[in-house]
Amino acid sequence: MKKIALITFVLFGFLLNAQIHDPVTWKTSVNKISDTEYELTATATIEEGWHLYSQSVPEDGPRPTVFTFESSPNFLKKGNTKEGKGHEVNDPIFEMLIKYFDTKAAFKQRIKLKTDNKTFEIKGTVEFMVCNDTMCLPPKEVDLVFNIN
Repeated sequence: MKKIALITFVLFGFLLNAQIHDPVTWKTSVNKISDTEYELTATATIEEGWHLYSQSVPEDGPRPTVFTFESSPNFLKKGNTKEGKGHEVNDPIFEMLIKYFDTKAAFKQRIKLKTDNKTFEIKGTVEFMVCNDTMCLPPKEVDLVFNIN
């Protein structure tokens, strides 16, 4: 009886895992601007039919995309994270004008070095929410790592 219960539990776990949908993947890159400045880029690749929301959305709308960077003695952030143009549409789920991205989105953050150490990692997270025309997935947080060389 215990074996049947264990097999049922394992099969149920596989079924649940198969139903978890993850329509966004993230990649990071670093572009050297000068000896002391770099541009960090987080690029989202979004599956067809899904929308990743902007960092600025109206109140009572979806959760905005939010970037957080761990503090470090190696760098200072210069300004806020910038995003591409995206699309502004009347969202059918939230019934309001909202900016979102489909297929790809690039978010860029400039930094200034505070040290002579030019080889280190910058760690951060991105919290985001995606929807299609009929449903939204719960907000998700993904760890990001940017390698300064």
